[in-house]
Parts: sequence; structure tokens; C-alpha cells
Amino acid sequence: MLFHSKFARRLAWGTFFLLSAVFFGLPLLMLLLAALAGQWNGVLPSQLGFGNLLDALQDARGHALFASLATAASATLCAVVLGTWGALASRRLNGAAQRVIDAVYITPITLPTVTVGLALLVAFSRPPLLLNGSPALVIIAHVTLITAYAYSGIRAGLARLPEAYEQVAASLGASPARILFGVTLPLLRPYIAAAASLGFALSMGELGATIMLYPPGWVTAPVDVYALTNRGSIFSGAALSVLLLAATVIALLVLNRLGRHPRRS
Repeated sequence: MLFHSKFARRLAWGTFFLLSAVFFGLPLLMLLLAALAGQWNGVLPSQLGFGNLLDALQDARGHALFASLATAASATLCAVVLGTWGALASRRLNGAAQRVIDAVYITPITLPTVTVGLALLVAFSRPPLLLNGSPALVIIAHVTLITAYAYSGIRAGLARLPEAYEQVAASLGASPARILFGVTLPLLRPYIAAAASLGFALSMGELGATIMLYPPGWVTAPVDVYALTNRGSIFSGAALSVLLLAATVIALLVLNRLGRHPRRS
């Protein structure tokens, strides 16, 4: 422990909770109040109710939430597959080959997201790969931006994976495919779930590249929140933000549960 006295530990914990409440808890509380508010003319809102939240589930806003969920689920699945593939492929490499693979996966997240969006817009706005104006281009942008996190997380998991399990399976005559699907991937399940959770959360909140690429029929929730607040519809934007947050938390809880190793009886 950095703090040996009981008073110092209490002071450290108290400071932590105070800062968390001010910089994290208070903004979330204000967001929730704005989502429930009918009016806000004083210090606190009035006419609280669920009207804004119900409206956010209907028509275009409801479709925006669905678009975010569909985009995040598709992008996360692709990113986990690509990240796992890259991590497994680079497992036995070192030197220049390892650095090249790292650069391929990591470079997109070193760039501004609007730059990534513009690059994809230019690249896929001409035949033979004409994807401009389709949801597929939005999903590709999200995959590009989150695959690095999947690759890094799963690669870290592989580094901690004891090779003895795979060696024993191989000595018993298991094929490489059986070792992969029966030993390696099950042992990596917590890391894969963690990578999927991080990728899903990042995709659900992605705005910079998405706002460059989204077609009129595939407006994601962050883009819709930006548009609503830009027009002065703060309560509607807050309501959609709360629903976006709730959907993300539920999805992360599910992924966390799927990432647990089964208990042995």
C-alpha cells in the first residue's frame, strides 16, 4: 500500500470518491435529469416524466438506437475475428515481422477519427468498391477503429497463456484445428470477451468517422444526439443519450457473463 496509516488511506479513498462523484457521477445525474425534464428554468428541472425517453424509442430516434446497436454488434464481431486472427498469426513472430503486424493493426487508432472517415470516404466512393451511401461503409469505419483494441487485448492474453496445455494436447495427437478450437480459444475466452466489450463500447459512442460517412437511412445514435443538441433539443438528446448508455451497459454485462470460465462442479 502507498499509504500506511489508516488516516492516509481514508483520506485517499475519500478524495477518490469525491472526485468520482464530481467528475463522473454529477454529469450522469444531470444527464438523467435532463432526460426526464419537461422544463428546466431553475436550479433543478420540473415536470419530470418519461415522455422524452418514450419519444426517443419511436420513429427516427428509435431507428438511430437500432442502427448503433447493429453497427456496434457487426463491427465488434468483425474486429474480434480479425484481432484474434492477427494475434494468433503473430504469436510466433519476432523482430521486423512482428513490428509490421503491430503497425498494421495499431496505426488506425493513432489517426484522428475524422481522418479515418475521410480516407474511407475517398477510397470507397469510386468503382469497383462503391460503398459510399451504404451502412457497410459505416461498419467498416468502426471495424477499422476498434480492431486494434481487440488485437492488443487478445495478444496480451496469448502472452499469458501457458503453452503446456497446447503441448499436452498435441502430444496426445490432437490436430492443430482441434487444439485451436478446443484448447486455445476456450482459454482465451475472458480476453476475447474483454476485447469485445471494449470494442462494443467504443463503437456505440463513435462520432468522428461516422458523421463523415453515414447515409440518410442509417443515422446512429451519437450522430442523432449531436444533431438534436445542435438544434437546441437538449432534453431529446439527453433522453437518447440515456438510452444509448443503458443499451451499452446491458450489452457489456452480457459480454462479461459470456467471458467467464464455466465453474467446475
